[in-house]
Amino acid sequence: MRPLLLLATLTVLVGVTLTVPAKEKRVHQHRDLSDHAHDDSQGYQYDHEAFLGKEEAKTFDQLSPEESKDRLGKIVERIDTDKDGLVSHAELHHWIKHRQRKYIEENVDKHWKEYDQNKDGKIGWEEYKNTTYGYYMDEEFDDVDDKASYKSMLKRDERRFRLADRNGDLIATREEFTAFLHPEEYDHMKDIIIQETMEDIDKDGDGRINLGEYIGDMYSPEAGENEPDWVQTERKHFSEFRDINKDGYLDNTEVSQWILPGEIDHADNEAKHLIHETDTDKDGLLSRDEIMEHLEELKISTITDYGLLILGEHDEL
Repeated sequence: MRPLLLLATLTVLVGVTLTVPAKEKRVHQHRDLSDHAHDDSQGYQYDHEAFLGKEEAKTFDQLSPEESKDRLGKIVERIDTDKDGLVSHAELHHWIKHRQRKYIEENVDKHWKEYDQNKDGKIGWEEYKNTTYGYYMDEEFDDVDDKASYKSMLKRDERRFRLADRNGDLIATREEFTAFLHPEEYDHMKDIIIQETMEDIDKDGDGRINLGEYIGDMYSPEAGENEPDWVQTERKHFSEFRDINKDGYLDNTEVSQWILPGEIDHADNEAKHLIHETDTDKDGLLSRDEIMEHLEELKISTITDYGLLILGEHDEL
């Protein structure tokens, strides 16, 4: 969510530059973007695949420099709302927030079409349940592997659906369905995120997360494998930052501060980071020339939706 240009998801979340492992998936601000570790010192593959996916990233690499510059130029024109030929922090901040909102809208649109079976402009719990779990709930599939897991997920989804359904009629409006799919965007859904996280990680069921459970959620060693450096880093993070009261465990409050660091304005941090890395003359503004000089980094950054806008897959240009 990169040297700036790539705007780190978890880096920005905690406000410091860290190497973040691919399995560090708990922070609820951006969806998981890539299977690669987010380590800018090793290249930008994390960012390159973040929006594109592996196959689409390969396609993106086939664009000529001229095509990339032309499409990036059109994006810059949209970011430069006052048309003075320079991109300010405020304009970048606004654009990045716009792209974040756009992702949520498009994600909800995609699922809305899938689940609104009777096309009445609402999604009932029964519609969602039957579409998602109907196959596995039929008695003839009692022997299906992991059927118990599907039943558990069904129970959890219903609990979240009921919380998102503010009027309790078990029929979700678009706003309620958005809260169901993206609970991190809604204050009244924050407790369910914490509860689900605790359920996932607290393997011994004592209502708190110990260091072993914390690491185990991110890393499962293979036989003969040396523990990666990032695991050691996460051990330190657990004791030095996550475990605020230093009792050796994470309680609900500490989990909340870990996965829902809501006080951070991620779009603001990303805009500052991008200007810092791209502003060659250090005047606090980005000229078209400065942006074009950083084409390779920018075209796989948040401001281009990691290349999707440059690829022309949106109607925004």
